[in-house]
Amino acid sequence: MKFVRTEDLKAGMRLAKPIYNKKGVLLYERNSALTAPGIASAKNFGLIGVYILEPAEPLPPLSREDLEFEQLQTVYIFRLREVLNCITERRKLEKYPVFLEDILSHYGSLKHRVNFNQNLRSSDDFMYKHAISTAILVTMMGAHLRLPKEKLRILTTAALLYDNGYRNVPRNILEKGMNELSSSDQDVIQLSLEKGLIPLSMYRNDFDFFPRALALMQTYVYEDHLEKLATAPDQELQEMASILRIADWFDRMTAMNSGHEPMSEIAAMQYFKKYPKKFLPVLVTALAECIHIVPKAASVDLSTGDKGIVLIENTRDFMRPVVLRLSDNQIYDLSDKNVYQEMQVTDIMKTMDNRVAMDEETLKQFVPDEKLRQLTQEFRRKLAAGKK
Repeated sequence: MKFVRTEDLKAGMRLAKPIYNKKGVLLYERNSALTAPGIASAKNFGLIGVYILEPAEPLPPLSREDLEFEQLQTVYIFRLREVLNCITERRKLEKYPVFLEDILSHYGSLKHRVNFNQNLRSSDDFMYKHAISTAILVTMMGAHLRLPKEKLRILTTAALLYDNGYRNVPRNILEKGMNELSSSDQDVIQLSLEKGLIPLSMYRNDFDFFPRALALMQTYVYEDHLEKLATAPDQELQEMASILRIADWFDRMTAMNSGHEPMSEIAAMQYFKKYPKKFLPVLVTALAECIHIVPKAASVDLSTGDKGIVLIENTRDFMRPVVLRLSDNQIYDLSDKNVYQEMQVTDIMKTMDNRVAMDEETLKQFVPDEKLRQLTQEFRRKLAAGKK
């Protein structure tokens, strides 16, 4: 699989990922060969490029939920673009309530972890894709923390609209990684975000939840300059800002950008753990309980210098799964403290489109013996006991 910019596309190339229109209607299925009209459509949609399969490459597996996730992201990006254009033109947000409720209905009542897959971003679409991903994350985290529906509306609205000011940030700054930003770059971003909040004030009386959502956006944008606020944020606003901070940082750290390489999910979570005052551990845990960090079948790097495949995901501690080490074809339960002292997961391998590399084929060829069955039963028993 490789990423090909739109201007370099050629007829006959096979799509690795589907293409949807703004209503979520499938236009081009995975594995379909591009045609001249298809290439023209990609350019008209404003796509910076698409993922293409190598000539002999088989189609990688994608679950139905993963495909739906991509479809919804496409639909939401177009809807958010319309909302932000209304804000720029100082028009009523007539379609916003339906848009908001759609996100809450899809991601505010999940009972399981999801594969959090992000699309490649450029300086042209960063604001939209980042806002959508952040909104999905805070919705899942807020629901997991059992926040009432009204608070979810406030939190998700803040995630969608707080970075309205990014449209004023110069392209060269947007294409930098978080660690590449100079102090002057950060000042430009801060000033742009502050200016982006100004037009949102006109919507205070349009929705019951909007004044509180705007206060949350101000709390987050001005978190290092609270003296600029007319009223100090209360405890509830600060707690919701903490959720927004983790979702915001996680997405920016792990998303693929045309200008810089992403950080792995494991590296991002480890970074959060280094700064528990800024990234509250209970909220970091909530994030890990909403999305897969080290899922079953994931290809991982081990501290022994070997590669491994996750046989059983550890739902209590994603860093301690049961793995199959490929160098000796042996199984290791990293939840065992003695095993963990000798071997740890150091990172997770990713595909070219920034997805977790899944080695389903090796798992299919691996025939579990009685020892593995007993280990699996014991591992699941320990996980179940830990939940009580």
